[in-house]
Amino acid sequence: MSALRIPRRTLVLLLAASGTLALLQLSGLAFWQGLAINFAIFIILVQALNMASGFTGVFSLGHIGFMAIGAYTSAILTLPLATKSEYLPNLPGWLAGIHLDVAVGPLPVGFFAATLVAGLVAMVVAGLVGAVLMRLSGHFVAVATLGFLVIVRVVLFNADDITRGSRTFSNVTPYTNLWWAWGWAVIAIYVAWRVKFSGLGRAMFAQKADRWAARSIGISILRPRLIAFVAGAFLSAIAGSLYAHFITSFSPTVFYFDLTFRVITMLVVGGMGSVSGAVIGTALVLALAEALRRIEGATLLYGLGGILLAVFFIAVIIFRPSGIMGQREVDLDRVLGWRPRWRRGRPDAEPSRRG
Repeated sequence: MSALRIPRRTLVLLLAASGTLALLQLSGLAFWQGLAINFAIFIILVQALNMASGFTGVFSLGHIGFMAIGAYTSAILTLPLATKSEYLPNLPGWLAGIHLDVAVGPLPVGFFAATLVAGLVAMVVAGLVGAVLMRLSGHFVAVATLGFLVIVRVVLFNADDITRGSRTFSNVTPYTNLWWAWGWAVIAIYVAWRVKFSGLGRAMFAQKADRWAARSIGISILRPRLIAFVAGAFLSAIAGSLYAHFITSFSPTVFYFDLTFRVITMLVVGGMGSVSGAVIGTALVLALAEALRRIEGATLLYGLGGILLAVFFIAVIIFRPSGIMGQREVDLDRVLGWRPRWRRGRPDAEPSRRG
């Protein structure tokens, strides 16, 4: 049995990426570190929405609700016991005794465990909600998932003993750094890529193109939709956990329409259904938003950035409705030097050229 051989090009790219992150981590440039962490978190969010909506054609407006679930779950689980008893005195007993603020040396394993638990909680909620909502199509499912987002917001505001209600939830330990954020971002990209070019991914795109034709040849409609919805919820909760431990204080107002439509803008600009397009769209919208923020500060025309970002989004919808990439992909296998077997069956794969 031959040992696994990693192509030299892949090793070079991994070393270059790791070196860049290490230099940025050691540089002390807080602004650029924060920008890079934000970029990674939004990549996870956009890939989550891409799987749930871009792959299946089921337009979800509720995935920021799963992000909120992930943020609050992880934040509560990692609060030290002393802080928890003082900060959340009326927390239910079974939850008050749980604390995952533990580390093995420099590695915060408790944070990792809390992040996974947050993802699993979101998956359970998504499974229960999706079993009903994923039977809908068109504008019905969009309205229904928007209703889910509103319900999550109402619950967060009213569960005062657990979430502090409308008050700011602070004292969250700042665990998130470049390594955590980009580690999860790479996982999100890899998972989305493998799903897209798998049998499950082909079923997702088939029912997206024509669900009646897909059903006529034996392709399930509910199963691929539900799997995509639940997987997207898991990644959204992971992003929520990273976000909570990055900004360290937040309230339910953060997880609502503004963030929802920003993530949608990133996905639509890059191309719904394209994994690499989701990354490109995220980078472009974040760069544009940062540039507009600086223009606002220089001109004192506050609100101009939001207006121009909306105009940009409308222009993309009019002149490039399929987004920058459409459903096309950057050929990662060629970039990384891989020739995996699972890619041979890709409908858009070009035959290898040997000189």
